[in-house]
Amino acid sequence: MPQDDDTYLTLAQRSEGLYKVKGSKHFSYAFPVTSEEDIKNCLEVIKLAHHTARHHCYAWRLGHDASRYRTNDDGEPSNTAGPPILGVLKSNCLTNVLVVVVRYFGGTKLGVGGLIDAYRTAAACAIEEGTVIEKTRIKTYVIQYPYARMGDVMNLLKRAGISPEKTDFQITCTLEATVRLRDSAAFTKSIEDLDEVQIKEV
Repeated sequence: MPQDDDTYLTLAQRSEGLYKVKGSKHFSYAFPVTSEEDIKNCLEVIKLAHHTARHHCYAWRLGHDASRYRTNDDGEPSNTAGPPILGVLKSNCLTNVLVVVVRYFGGTKLGVGGLIDAYRTAAACAIEEGTVIEKTRIKTYVIQYPYARMGDVMNLLKRAGISPEKTDFQITCTLEATVRLRDSAAFTKSIEDLDEVQIKEV
């Protein structure tokens, strides 16, 4: 489970699974995604790879708090595919993840309960094959200051435990700093309190 509101769990990379039951094959894919455009592209890849399959069912959650989500049964009986897949994402506390399960019918009907179990199990297989990682919400700032204020700026960054990025030390210096979201307000105020130093969010 994430430790606070600034962290969330997602996947490090694409993962795949396969679940077979009564002749039917359920190929499952889990993707880390950050937008609906990402989701659309991933679905196109899967549908192209499995163009002969009748069902490409999926669920996804987006946002650090998983406030955006969607399911699709893609022709299966209502609530037998998408919602069970979504349930796997919820039970693993995952967000910014898309799971697609492709079903090839094996000749034996599974029934409503069987379908729910099959899609849930297939989704879980893809997640289990992946690597779950914890991410921290951040903000990135550009800080600009005269060379004479270098010591003040660097001391402030050091006290905050922040390593400067993309530094450019000229007569007028610039650098980037990445700050944990929960610390961003205090950090920007401390920078703004320095004379001749400007800060803006990237």
